[in-house]
Amino acid sequence: MATLVFGMNQSLDGYVDHKEFEPDPALFRHWIEHVRGVTGSVYGRRMYEVMRYWDEDHSEWTPELREFATAWRSQPKWVVSSTLESVGPNATLVEGDLETVIGDLKARLAGEIAVSGPDLARSLTDLGLIDEYRLYFHPVVLGHGKPFFAGHRPPLRLVASDVIGEDVIRLTYVPA
Repeated sequence: MATLVFGMNQSLDGYVDHKEFEPDPALFRHWIEHVRGVTGSVYGRRMYEVMRYWDEDHSEWTPELREFATAWRSQPKWVVSSTLESVGPNATLVEGDLETVIGDLKARLAGEIAVSGPDLARSLTDLGLIDEYRLYFHPVVLGHGKPFFAGHRPPLRLVASDVIGEDVIRLTYVPA
């Protein structure tokens, strides 16, 4: 059975915004290895549209950026959207009952399935499907934006903490 994990970079005050802070080389390496290691990813529409950047090569990319793109392209992706009519390579548009579709993925796959997008994570949390939350705190205060927890925060139990790179701490929680 697969484990459903929601994890994102965020500010100290709990906001996610990929434009406000970038990972240092150690954290970027962590994300490359993370993407290589997951069974696949479930995306909400907005997060998927952000990540589509990695579908095409860019001449200015460093070798590390190319490495991430290769890893990202190779993983299966499931995109939850009621407005998209199609998705890109190696991606499947999720149609039907979210609980049934994601529950089926968890039941028939092994390993870790990443959840990307706070709104999608809220829906999956409400359904009791997320097995683990990983909060990557950056030493930045934004004061506004999209919160990591887009809805209520479920009761959680801390199971791990570690420093990644020079200034990011990851807190890992499971539902209590």
